[in-house]
Amino acid sequence: MSDKIVVIGGGPAGMMAAMKAAENGAEVTLLEKMSRLGRKMLITGKGRCNITNASEIPEIIKNIPGNGKFLHSCIKAYDNEDVQLFFNDNGVPTKVERGMRVFPVSDKAADPVDALILKLQELGVRIITDTRVTAIKAEDNKITGVKAADGTIYPAGAVILATGGASYPGTGSSGDGYKLSEVLGHTIIKPLPALVPLETEEEWVKEAQGLSLRNVEVTLWADGEKAGQQFGEMLFTHFGVTGPIILTLSRQVAKLLDEGNFVELSINLKPALTPEQLDARILRDFEKYQRKELKNAMHDLLPGKLIAPVLDSAYLEPDRMVNTITKEERKRLAETLQNLMLTVTKTRPIAEAIVTAGGVCVKEINPKTMESKIVKGLYFAGEVADVDAYTGGYNLQAAFSMGAAAGNWAVWND
Repeated sequence: MSDKIVVIGGGPAGMMAAMKAAENGAEVTLLEKMSRLGRKMLITGKGRCNITNASEIPEIIKNIPGNGKFLHSCIKAYDNEDVQLFFNDNGVPTKVERGMRVFPVSDKAADPVDALILKLQELGVRIITDTRVTAIKAEDNKITGVKAADGTIYPAGAVILATGGASYPGTGSSGDGYKLSEVLGHTIIKPLPALVPLETEEEWVKEAQGLSLRNVEVTLWADGEKAGQQFGEMLFTHFGVTGPIILTLSRQVAKLLDEGNFVELSINLKPALTPEQLDARILRDFEKYQRKELKNAMHDLLPGKLIAPVLDSAYLEPDRMVNTITKEERKRLAETLQNLMLTVTKTRPIAEAIVTAGGVCVKEINPKTMESKIVKGLYFAGEVADVDAYTGGYNLQAAFSMGAAAGNWAVWND
């Protein structure tokens, strides 16, 4: 049994790991380089903290595109019901919203964070903030402790690395864990941004800034081949596009761009209509506004900010009279409405990503215990490993499950 355990990183995975290790009787020290614990957790779910998702486990795994299957045993051991039970039992009642997302009833991210901190204090966990770890010490491939930037050595029989990824460095996740792991022999899968807005080449998106589209279908293309598709809501920005369906596709986009692919997005503004139905709809509007200029006859079909770019993409002059538009030109307009193209030049920086894809290779981690297969007594929890999920509470569930596994098993390391 490891009497002394050091947890590096005070995010959700680190706090859960420290809590579980302390519950099992270990003497736990939690080191956090920021001034307080749970800073990234405080900004999740737009400040409301989407703590988990109430879906069945197979559905949760499906929504973790970054090595979800690797997490199966640890999520089964500490699942979404366990997460809700913990918070309900510790003064944070929860509620389930659209998409099976679970939030605190208070809608305040500070409540679950404070509940975790209070539990750590009750369990006697030694919490040390403003402390950056510079090295994990090991002898004969076995953990002996960690070294902090001020030179302090913290002896340990086991170390749980929960430093997060490389996104939102202002919250403490700046990629430190990758360096610490690599020195000990672990392989780092190249970190790329995931759940991140996309920058596009087309200038017209600047004019559409702030426009939100609902019930649209976006198809991802790589070198002319279909690579993905999402239906839902998106938003135009001064640099490109964001919103739920864009964030979901962004993980693939980052990988495709990194591999050198030419990446495009096709927006179907009228996915509920067949081409024939859309043509009939346009014809109806054209009959209604036959004496108007084309740019003034599109308001029933499109938001104002999209009229100019759609007409431009369809090679139609906005000042043309509606009654002069030919059948062929009408067909071209319909095709553009269901296939408005954007060229993706890059993702926003990894520092702006909600999560990081990449990290410590999961093939080098025991999926049941989260222990390193290379160094005895080294455990991983959370985003420092090559694990990432879509939005909807899945990333926090992964963090809690990995933290629980690491905390429980690290105690029995010998």
